[in-house]
Amino acid sequence: MEASTLYPSKCILAEGPLWHKERKSCFWVDIESGVLYEYDWHTKEIRTWSFDYKVTLVIQALQNEVILGLNRSIARFDLDTEKLEWLVDLENALPNNRCNDGACDRKGRIWVGTMAMDTQEGAGALYCIEKDGHLQKKLENVTISNGLAWSLDNRTFYYIDTPTQKVQSFLFNEESGEIVFDKIAVQIPAEMGSPDGMAIDEEGMLWIAHYGGFGVYRWDPNTGKLLEKITVPAPNITSCAFAGENLDMLIITTASENMSEVDLKQYPGSGNIFYVKTKVKGTLPFRCTW
Repeated sequence: MEASTLYPSKCILAEGPLWHKERKSCFWVDIESGVLYEYDWHTKEIRTWSFDYKVTLVIQALQNEVILGLNRSIARFDLDTEKLEWLVDLENALPNNRCNDGACDRKGRIWVGTMAMDTQEGAGALYCIEKDGHLQKKLENVTISNGLAWSLDNRTFYYIDTPTQKVQSFLFNEESGEIVFDKIAVQIPAEMGSPDGMAIDEEGMLWIAHYGGFGVYRWDPNTGKLLEKITVPAPNITSCAFAGENLDMLIITTASENMSEVDLKQYPGSGNIFYVKTKVKGTLPFRCTW
């Protein structure tokens, strides 16, 4: 299958796609430009908000609020009033670091990873923010903290540190939020690009954006086998999310960063948002409930 253009956003580094069921819209961010996008699924209208920070992730919260990663901090943002409420600072002592990908678990905890802006090896970490605002470091010595997902039975946590070329599987305790390393679920060959963001479908399979791999690949985390590829007419695929009222559309974000003029001429869709109808339905993301 090949993806089609949803919106020609021309982002530098589009990331964090999110389907918002109540608003019937999808969100994403352009990290480097500090812009949050909302695309109305029915009217196809675009709304944007600009920030004086690198905006790295967007998570659905209560009412018309979303959770954003802004530089090294997490904030709550009201889409109607545009009020910004700072919640937690992650790594203020590390000015070269920033937030990267993030998600909520079923209990409403916020999980967010960090990385060095020069991608220094081992400079990042993975954090969990409890409902009372307590911040706990879950993993350290991370280089580019990326995709996060939970299995359908909520007993397994999947995690990507991009340069490792792996999806790690952890035993997950829903009540405590504790994670314990279990195994390498997927090993991705370098010639397929590097794993970035991911989503999980209703069959428990992982859809992984391959940066440098021209597509989103569907992997079985139980066997480690590749099942399917969605081809995208851009090399650097950053993330994906199931969208639409039936959750049978996959929205895909891409990047144009660090591409030469020759490359951009060859792949003019780089930085745009793509979509494809899938044979299997996805799952709704968990939301922040505090």
